[in-house]
Amino acid sequence: MGCPALLVGWVYESHPINSRQQKARRQSSHSDRRASGIGETTVRFFAEHGARAVVIADIQAEKGRSVAETVGSWRCSYVQCDVTDEEQVKSMVEWTVKTYGGLDIMFSNAGTVSSSEQTILELDFSQYDTLMRVNVRGMAVCVKQAARKMIELGTRGSIVCSASVMAAIGAQKFTDYAMSKHAVLGLVRAASQQLGAHGIRVNCVSANIVVTPLIEKVGLDAAVVENVFGPFTSLKGTTLTTAHVADAVLFLASEDSAFVSGHNLVVDGGLISMPIFKSE
Repeated sequence: MGCPALLVGWVYESHPINSRQQKARRQSSHSDRRASGIGETTVRFFAEHGARAVVIADIQAEKGRSVAETVGSWRCSYVQCDVTDEEQVKSMVEWTVKTYGGLDIMFSNAGTVSSSEQTILELDFSQYDTLMRVNVRGMAVCVKQAARKMIELGTRGSIVCSASVMAAIGAQKFTDYAMSKHAVLGLVRAASQQLGAHGIRVNCVSANIVVTPLIEKVGLDAAVVENVFGPFTSLKGTTLTTAHVADAVLFLASEDSAFVSGHNLVVDGGLISMPIFKSE
């Protein structure tokens, strides 16, 4: 069992580019999770910013192939991969390097949610185990295999993980999900310390609630998200989209963040900075 995975591979070319909108052209990257939502938007976003080769690895074969075809077969491929199976992830990384000649970036975006509310008093450990296998173990597998290959190739790469605003705050529901995203933050901090010696940067993006297939799975749509969560952000007049998250990922993946590592980039419209008491 496991959540769908999405990986993006970029071909490496020599000489850095100064233009931010062309940086992707010089790098090779991976991104894992499902070929939809944040993952799909990130693939398209990177391609639009000059990625010459994109590899999508996903257990949703039909969706993965569809995204690859719409991005363009000359620069996008699909490989079936389950992030909970380390051998599949290792093989996919090897395939990407063999096919495109390098791996400079990995966006590890694996994630799932439980089907019930998972309050602490009603915590279902069968669902808990399934979620942790994807959100924590799967995430660590992707970071491990990407880092090993980068070190082998002598690549000063960038690894970006999807955490969540729930890694910075608590939650009245979805206890297992909140726990898993705190674990991702711990993974990023530990990995950044260990991989810095090899010139590899490790960071994560923590987004607020954004409408994706994962969110729709628990019964939330755009209107509900805006009405329920909008009042809790200090930034008004803007609604969080998957494009905002993809932009943050691109920043951490690119040379624009060359001296940024071990960082949790929160994309939440000021949610965690909201004051406890407001002036009248």
